[in-house]
Amino acid sequence: MLDGRIRCKTLNQKIMTAEKAAELIKDGMTVGASGFTPAGYPKAVPLALAQRAGDGEDIKITLITGASVGDELDGALTRSGVIARRYPYQTNASMRDAINNGSIKYSDMHLSHVPQWIKYGFFGKIDVVIVEAIGITENGGIIPSTSIGNSNVLVEMADMVIVELNTSQPVTLEGIHDIYSLDNPPNRKAIPIFKPDDRIGTTYIPCNPEKIKAIVYTDIIDKTRDVTLIDDDSRKISNHIIKFLYDEKTAGRIPEKLLPLQSGVGSVANAILGGLCECDFKNLTIYSEVLQDSVLDLIDAGKVDFASATSLTISPSRLDDFYRNFGKYRDKIILRPQEISNNPEVIRRLGVIAMNTAIEFDIYGNVNSTNIGGTRMMNGIGGSGDFTRNGYISIFTTVSTAKDGKISSIVPFVRHVDHTEHDVQVVVTEQGLADLRGLNPSERADLIIENCVHPDFKNQLREYVERAIRTSKFVHTPHDFETVFLEFSDD
Repeated sequence: MLDGRIRCKTLNQKIMTAEKAAELIKDGMTVGASGFTPAGYPKAVPLALAQRAGDGEDIKITLITGASVGDELDGALTRSGVIARRYPYQTNASMRDAINNGSIKYSDMHLSHVPQWIKYGFFGKIDVVIVEAIGITENGGIIPSTSIGNSNVLVEMADMVIVELNTSQPVTLEGIHDIYSLDNPPNRKAIPIFKPDDRIGTTYIPCNPEKIKAIVYTDIIDKTRDVTLIDDDSRKISNHIIKFLYDEKTAGRIPEKLLPLQSGVGSVANAILGGLCECDFKNLTIYSEVLQDSVLDLIDAGKVDFASATSLTISPSRLDDFYRNFGKYRDKIILRPQEISNNPEVIRRLGVIAMNTAIEFDIYGNVNSTNIGGTRMMNGIGGSGDFTRNGYISIFTTVSTAKDGKISSIVPFVRHVDHTEHDVQVVVTEQGLADLRGLNPSERADLIIENCVHPDFKNQLREYVERAIRTSKFVHTPHDFETVFLEFSDD
């Protein structure tokens, strides 16, 4: 096709249908794919692969992506029985059911670990990678679309590369990417990022043209999710965090224009970050993994000078407007590989303020962000651990109750621990904020119950602590393990 998207002319002969390209994927292969929080993921080839299974072919693969991807990949391949094993993060309902019934083996991982494991060979050989792109350079370099994730590492390590050129993704995206890859130990060097807007790499993923075995044209759009309107609870949580940041600035612990901000994904996280539009902070920077609608709002409001991430996850209702007005955003946005966006070295150097969402947390500050009831996987830990463990300040948020107010989101002891009390500095609900820095376990329990717990559950939790103190031989971290999982459960 002579549309200018393939500038390496020798690769025109590799153009084929999605069905033909899918034939490159064989039973037992480990397949990598682009995509991060449903943005920039391949669509046509996975659908063709799912159809092969639907037609009766017995084929199983291991699938590795950057993070969550759309239904054309995770959903279609799950329902057709193609996926045997999955890494490292997902949000698809069909896949979630398959993980929880045991038909898909899923390993939940810190996102910063995945590119290292790929390079170290911990996953074994990467047979093929499917990458969504907006174009191919003269030397075979792949220009990503709305996310990078692990694409650069997968392209480097895979035996074969399939490129999906998505014509629904505008060519004007070229130039916002900054591809930089790390060497393996003992040859690893410092990452030369000192400000969120530092550019250190190329605008394309380097690739030997001979590795590209298929190019497929498609126009299927990203299936991102609409974000819900900011509700009263989210607004209260946002206000608590903003007041905390003001107090930190007044105390001289953070600078006037704050430190780079990170926010998790989803409607609550989007609403919390969006609350900054209404405050006095300005000249803000973002160093995160995902840029959602709220970041565009902050840029529009003149609050954010620059935003760095690995994915642009813009809601469907906002996407057309974003592309039409892309000129005012392109110089304020950069997309990096997730081994850079989520890298502990950079997060710690920049002093990122991390804000992430919990399913529940306990009275001592441990956080569960992945498993309902300790056994039912929701999505995965994602990048929250990367930022929590290395951020300048680590904040977790949740609404204080669940199941229409029937159960408390703050419990005596979480049934699954993703983030320990050693990493969690601040917890927030719509009821209030608890700054846990420097407090011993008993002090943390008192403050969390007083500030964060819904009034319907305060007395129950206070009684638990008192009973635990009476019945425990040791009271540094009082627990009554005979009842801890009985009184605070929806089972």
